[in-house]
Amino acid sequence: LRHRTGAQVYGPAGEHMPEPLQRLNDGDVIWPLGLRFEVLLVPGHTAGHIAYVGHVPDADSILFCGDTLFSAGCGRLFEGTPAQMLDSLTRLAALPDATRVCCAHEYTLGSLRFARAVEPDNEDIKAYSARAKVLCDQHLPTLPSSIGLEKAVNPFLRTHLPQVAHAVQQMAPDARDPVSVFAALRTWKDQF
Repeated sequence: LRHRTGAQVYGPAGEHMPEPLQRLNDGDVIWPLGLRFEVLLVPGHTAGHIAYVGHVPDADSILFCGDTLFSAGCGRLFEGTPAQMLDSLTRLAALPDATRVCCAHEYTLGSLRFARAVEPDNEDIKAYSARAKVLCDQHLPTLPSSIGLEKAVNPFLRTHLPQVAHAVQQMAPDARDPVSVFAALRTWKDQF
């Protein structure tokens, strides 16, 4: 594609990629189509995973996060550690609530089923589940989401809350610190 169109190709410096035009590191800034995007290193799914935060004039920021953050979920840990993924998710959760979240996959309904198992009394999860089902029934996407919504419904961004830790401890009684709670939650999701 690059050879046929002259398109600029960007890729994470920490991943093996065939001939990326520009290898990117944490904190780099790129300007595709005249729009400013900041690069964030978010290891966990893979060791060199990156995300892009786009700053669009007169609009909310937009996050392209690949397989790190999903709506109501997060990616599996293929190369990274639970501590790395938790740090990466915490970093993304610190973005402004209005930031639009564009993840790589539409796993929203399945992720919300798991979120309801973790927090069955969470009214935000119930409301979002109903909205997402209507959208999917109409063959419409649930994405983009927003950081604010994810902080309200995504159990992987809520591991610091007592009700989430308590739910995890029913499955993994030894999960007491933030990393072990996150790791047990991810294992629970993998087996859900």
